[in-house]
Amino acid sequence: MAALAAAPALGLSPRVELAVRLLLPLAAILLVSLPVLSFRPRYALASAALGAAVFAIWIAPDLLIPGWREHWIFQNALTGKLESSLPLESHSDPLILFMRIARAVIVVPLAEELFWRGWMMRWLIHHDFQSVPLGAYRRDSFWITALLFAAVHGPYWEVGLITGAVYNGWMVRTKSLADLVLAHAVTNGCLAAFVLATKRWEYWL
Repeated sequence: MAALAAAPALGLSPRVELAVRLLLPLAAILLVSLPVLSFRPRYALASAALGAAVFAIWIAPDLLIPGWREHWIFQNALTGKLESSLPLESHSDPLILFMRIARAVIVVPLAEELFWRGWMMRWLIHHDFQSVPLGAYRRDSFWITALLFAAVHGPYWEVGLITGAVYNGWMVRTKSLADLVLAHAVTNGCLAAFVLATKRWEYWL
């Protein structure tokens, strides 16, 4: 995390910086978290459908209500502004786009689900989180996790809150981290396809 935070200040080229953001978290996951990961979802079709539904929820307000995201409640000093993490000159670079999609579809679902649903929901129930089964429900841990998930999505906080609650509920239902990773990967994959098709780069914060 320290390396990722420092990367923008190092003056790296967009390709190198994105490679760092892709490969460092992936290496950490493979070295540390691989033993606790399962890649066999219990409800693959339902999880994929849920991921597609979350994608629809994510883009619906902006498509249905012109100017929705321009309101100060979404863009302000606290939540930030809609600015793509990709420099303008990177939008036509196939390698950068490939790495950005790989990060969104592979690294982000693994890292975020390990953190939010694999750790935080359980840690808020008991600090010896490994003693808490995956998908254990307690109202405060459920909603604190959803609220924090919303907070890290900046100007998209309201759909982030809905998404966090949906993902949390699916974890309670499936008790399966693999199903959450799959759903999250489908959401991000659909969003990546939407960004490339519409050039709405602001969705890639």
